[in-house]
Amino acid sequence: MKQIVIISGKGGTGKTVITGAFAALAENKVMADCDVDAADLHLLLQPDIKERHEFRSGKTAVIDKEKCIKCGKCAAVCRFNAINNDLTIDRVSCEGCAFCSFICPAGAIKMEENVSGEWFISETRFGPMVHAKLGIAEENSGKLVSLVRKQAKELAERRNADWVIVDGAPGIGCPVIASLSGIDCAVVVTEPTLSGLHDANRVIGVAKHFGVSCGIIVNKYDLNMSMTERIENYCKDNNIGLIGKIHFDKSVVESMVNGKTAIEYPAGIAKEEIIGAWQVLQKKLK
Repeated sequence: MKQIVIISGKGGTGKTVITGAFAALAENKVMADCDVDAADLHLLLQPDIKERHEFRSGKTAVIDKEKCIKCGKCAAVCRFNAINNDLTIDRVSCEGCAFCSFICPAGAIKMEENVSGEWFISETRFGPMVHAKLGIAEENSGKLVSLVRKQAKELAERRNADWVIVDGAPGIGCPVIASLSGIDCAVVVTEPTLSGLHDANRVIGVAKHFGVSCGIIVNKYDLNMSMTERIENYCKDNNIGLIGKIHFDKSVVESMVNGKTAIEYPAGIAKEEIIGAWQVLQKKLK
């Protein structure tokens, strides 16, 4: 079983478009959407949810009014102003530090784990998918990504799958690091801009730090040929495989509007180039 993650140093490079296309092309696979802060792979794959589970992370203080002696010590020590004048907890302001629970002389404050989101196991027209939804302003996206990855791998093992295809988060933060754990190859999708190359370089540095092999796909490469040439030179200088270059193609936009992957839409130049990139990736992982 091979695990690949599609990532990008910045948002908007076409990472999910590539992930959806690879999901359509691969046989005997499990998909995972690890961009839990702003999940959107479901818009292309339209999953039918089979299992729904709570995700719990972080703790919030809760005051037992029957035990509370209204001494006010908790409010006095709270650095986040999360305890109101009537000695109730503002759950949005509470950072879960638990100092109030230690200082309370009556033992009236306890820390309760938050329901921070949900994770799902679904079926799609391309096969099973594990995905999640983190609540607004909730923590901890890295922990939820690890959970999604773990469930996807276990599901793939049970089903004897050949591939686990992961849609990673943009950037270089904790969700990306959690997405990279145990991966066979990270496919970095970039665009022919200075910021695209800069941020691709950053996320490749993170992947290399964790010993993960990388390859680059340049999306919409024909919009800036000089920058594309610079990215190609970067790949040569840093011994990074150029998996593919994809034209800007309006049919890709049309496919997204219609809730389809680029592979399902009528033939276009980008579709053929994505197929070529998938073939290159398969050879790379043999």
